[in-house]
Amino acid sequence: MFTASSQLNVTLICGPTDMRKAIDGLCNIVAYDLEKEPCSEHIFVFCGRARDKIKILQWSNNGFWLHYKRLE
Repeated sequence: MFTASSQLNVTLICGPTDMRKAIDGLCNIVAYDLEKEPCSEHIFVFCGRARDKIKILQWSNNGFWLHYKRLE
């Protein structure tokens, strides 16, 4: 669930991402490749190779949300 704030920090990850990755795999990309903190106020957006699927990784108060969308 997205929080109601005046500023929403969104980070788009360039290049294709393996859409089989779950929360832990996406957190590793954020932490080691981007050198950012996954448990921050940022929302991280990942795109599949065919650009028909996206995953959004978001930290909430006590855990992660993983939003998944298949584009038609």
